Amino acid sequence: MKAKKTLYAVMAVLLAAGCAQGTAAAETEETEQTEVTAETGETSEETPELTEYSDTEDGGHAIEADGEAASYSYIKVSKSGDSDGDEADFYGSNAAVYAYNGAELTIENAEIETDGRHANAVFSYGEGTAVTISDSVIHTYGSCSGGLMTTGGGTMNAENLTVITEGNSSAAIRSDRGGGTVTVTGGYYEANGKGSPAIYSTADITVNDAELVSTSAQGVVVEGKNSVTLNNVTLTADNNSKNSDKSDRYQAVMLYQSMSGDASHGTSSFVMNGGSLVNKNGSVFFVTNTSAVIELSSVEITNDSDFMNIEAAGWGKSGSNGGHVTFTASDQVFQGDITVDEISSLDMTLKSGSSYTGAVLSSGETNLILESGSSWTLSADSYVTSLDGDTSAINLNGYSLYVNGILWN
Repeated sequence: MKAKKTLYAVMAVLLAAGCAQGTAAAETEETEQTEVTAETGETSEETPELTEYSDTEDGGHAIEADGEAASYSYIKVSKSGDSDGDEADFYGSNAAVYAYNGAELTIENAEIETDGRHANAVFSYGEGTAVTISDSVIHTYGSCSGGLMTTGGGTMNAENLTVITEGNSSAAIRSDRGGGTVTVTGGYYEANGKGSPAIYSTADITVNDAELVSTSAQGVVVEGKNSVTLNNVTLTADNNSKNSDKSDRYQAVMLYQSMSGDASHGTSSFVMNGGSLVNKNGSVFFVTNTSAVIELSSVEITNDSDFMNIEAAGWGKSGSNGGHVTFTASDQVFQGDITVDEISSLDMTLKSGSSYTGAVLSSGETNLILESGSSWTLSADSYVTSLDGDTSAINLNGYSLYVNGILWN
């Protein structure tokens, strides 16, 4: 795992970058110090001191923006105290920084730390609310304490952050009931607790040019009719613990419907363009109790186990809680078995430049299309419902392929 930097060391690097300073709602008098170098006569600007905001009350906030336009820069925020689940996870109680009622909140060059239960760091709640945060460091220690949290249709825009969470159920990039729109560009996002993926999405989340790390849970979880899109992202997932007994599977990316009411029913989406995905335990993808679209293009994948498991688990109504996946690979090399149980389905298309090595082990409906310029090399006997396209690129590799129960030659 990437060595953690201390908050102060990382903050020093960000502040040294000399980003523009905004205004603070609770402003303290600060003046930039200008120093003249004796030998060169050049001037250099010292980094301003950080204005401190803190709160220790259960359910309270260190910074709160209620329907206003507010801007904070060069600040240090600390939050302790606890809250209950729904009030904190859905509506923003106990968040260190909280924007709601259509507020437009801008934060630059901040150092934000929370140490309490249900103490999210930066929270955007409600339609019309928008938080923009850049060049900042976030660290949360308690359970159910995400780094960036968006619910109720809010908007979160983040750039060049370092976000580290330590507690259980504390995704670095997190959303909950009502979702919203989240756009993250640049930075490093790490989640370390049980049930804490780097991203938990009940929203539409896009991450560009960033590094995502999970050391205990999945790298990414998408629940219900929501999405995650990764562009030129480095994702490393080591799912080695469980916070639920509803499935024995471990995976890097999970798409599902929990039936909790937190996410609308519909198609889950995961799209990854470029970058890399390192999966340290279990399958790359696990899909259950939802329809899902998965698209991969030119991703460097490191994986030593199954590629995809589509099956019923402990979520949903037994007998109708399988997964239904449309998977498209473009200019994509990948390996590992694909399993589909009897109440699940898979439509897989290998586009030009794609190469798959593995076995398709399906007892449900599985349709495979190989476009010209793609290939499939079997690693065990395989079973599909239909096979179309350029089948000359199939390398049986000494194994048997059955199409709708009939041996394919």
